[in-house]
Amino acid sequence: MSETRAEIRLPTQELRNDLPFFTKTLRMRLDMIYPADNPEVAVVSGHGLRLRIEKGAPEAPGTLRILTDDPDGFAGGARALTAPNGTRIEIDELDPPLVMPRTEHAFVVRRLADQAPWVIGRAGMEYRDLVPTRLGGAMIASHIRVPDGPVPDMVHYHKVGFQLIFCVAGWVDVLYEDQGDIRRINAGDCFIQPPGIRHKVLHSEGVQVVEIGVPADHVTEIDHEMTLPTPHFRPDREWDGQKFVHNIGREGTFHPYRIPGFEARDTTINAATKGVASVMVARPVAEAPWTVHDGDILFSFVMTGAMTLEGEGKEPYRLSPGDAFVIPPGMATRYSDATPDLELLEVSLPANPPTRLV
Repeated sequence: MSETRAEIRLPTQELRNDLPFFTKTLRMRLDMIYPADNPEVAVVSGHGLRLRIEKGAPEAPGTLRILTDDPDGFAGGARALTAPNGTRIEIDELDPPLVMPRTEHAFVVRRLADQAPWVIGRAGMEYRDLVPTRLGGAMIASHIRVPDGPVPDMVHYHKVGFQLIFCVAGWVDVLYEDQGDIRRINAGDCFIQPPGIRHKVLHSEGVQVVEIGVPADHVTEIDHEMTLPTPHFRPDREWDGQKFVHNIGREGTFHPYRIPGFEARDTTINAATKGVASVMVARPVAEAPWTVHDGDILFSFVMTGAMTLEGEGKEPYRLSPGDAFVIPPGMATRYSDATPDLELLEVSLPANPPTRLV
């Protein structure tokens, strides 16, 4: 069986000045050096890298990032260094903590008719941004379409605080770690993907989903070792205090909602996340009054029907399927002139925000 190696070439003016830095300061191993009488090329390896340091090489010195679980002890506490050859070294944490930005509250309305562009994202999926401001980085909301057929996905996971996948059309098959065999969501169904759960999208037909991620900027990592499905079925397993949820919309029942004049079905996400978030599907039963919520993030997406969103000091918005809005805390709003077939997806963090009449 043939063997293949890859090297990154870095320039040097004087190799004897660089070798102590790369072998001692950066703790890399010297693998090769020549010629013996006046060395001009050396190869060092370590931390998943193989570097060819070559006198007179035409490349720029570049930047190396070294990730370690002891960044303060790796190079005497330095987080940025420069090698004698000019290569910049950045020392960072191997698994940095998730940063939850403070929410920058805003009243946001995003209408499908505004023709915001669909952007090709991961695994060939098309994304439409529903909250362009990201509320200062506190959340991302995306309307996603997936081309029909097999999805070129890999086993992966997200470093995230909360993530929802709500199906608004079609269906999609997904595999999840420790959750048995293939899971299919249809329109009206949803998943929450707890932080770190491994999963893989398999196949879809006509699917459109709304995906919510908190915070907006979070990392997706590929797991090259895990094979799905996993052998064990553990429905009560928790990831960072959250359980996996596969909620079937047609099995839900409607109950009085936080806004009079509406009723809603709970997707059980409040309980599964221990109050981190709630996800409701709301529909009208009578005229709604003006209300104010005292939560943090309150996002809604119109799935079917139409309504007028009224907000204090704002022009009314007539909303239809595909439209989304965010209502900041303390702002009076009213859902008026709703059609009988209106269905709203509502996502709130934390769960079930206190709501009062005004």
